[in-house]
Amino acid sequence: MAKVDIVIPCYNYGRFLEPCVSSILSQSISDLRVLIIDDASSDNSLSVARKLAQSDARVTLRAHSRNQGHINTYNEGIAWASSEYFLLLSADDLLVPGALRRATEIMDRNSDVVLTYGECILWFEDLPFPTIASNERYSWVRQDLIKNMCAAAINFVPAATAIARTRTQKAIGGYRTSLPHSGDMEMWLRFAAHGTVARIDAVQGIYRRHSMAMSNEYFAKRMLDYWQCQLAFDSFFNECEHRIPNSRNLRTLARRTLAHRVFRSGIGLIRRGHFRDGVEFVRASMQMDYGLCYFPPSWRLPRLRRLEKRRAT
Repeated sequence: MAKVDIVIPCYNYGRFLEPCVSSILSQSISDLRVLIIDDASSDNSLSVARKLAQSDARVTLRAHSRNQGHINTYNEGIAWASSEYFLLLSADDLLVPGALRRATEIMDRNSDVVLTYGECILWFEDLPFPTIASNERYSWVRQDLIKNMCAAAINFVPAATAIARTRTQKAIGGYRTSLPHSGDMEMWLRFAAHGTVARIDAVQGIYRRHSMAMSNEYFAKRMLDYWQCQLAFDSFFNECEHRIPNSRNLRTLARRTLAHRVFRSGIGLIRRGHFRDGVEFVRASMQMDYGLCYFPPSWRLPRLRRLEKRRAT
């Protein structure tokens, strides 16, 4: 049996699929499987995947006749995996040399570690491809991920680097259909409630990014992401609070920190002239933390009032 299973969900990412798979097959660990799930793509994804499966026995393909959506496809990949370690890698992302070796070395030697992650480089397609040498020497630390994530109210674990113990992944279950925009964050919190999370101080993956213009739709998506973040924390604590010491205070910390982040975003939008969107963000922050209705960050309010007066004149 292979040591690592890497599931690649693919929907209309045929142009990215071959480099993604190549970044896996070229790893220093050869005892692996690449499990591609094509979710009824309308581009050339399926033909590219078939070619990859025919050229290397480590690559296996499943193809949907109808689109199942990303959450169902992710969960199918989790059910499919059977190796000791597991990674869910988007078809437009890549692993860097040595990523699997570093993660599996840590988990081989430390049975308490159930999830590892590292740094991830953002690569825009119009820029030269980053060159990263294999890092033979690296360090890592055990992280209090739940406390750190509540204090930051952001998902700081890059999914492209999140290599896990498969048995823990299966024990904690799949992605929540109610969290299409924050399922990763909630998943990492569940891992942390069931074992140790290790942060590797090395680049482990590459995120491929596409340019996106600022628009009203973008602001709406940002607000949706904030609400999904709150739902992720609520879902996690509702399910796992019995496993977490001081869970009530941590839940309060997460909600308060997120509300302040949304409040700051709203003030920033207002200052940049996006008054309507900014006000919506401020209102949303007060719904997340009612205390902001009575005790908002006072040093921000005079500037906000001055901006409102200018807009009125």
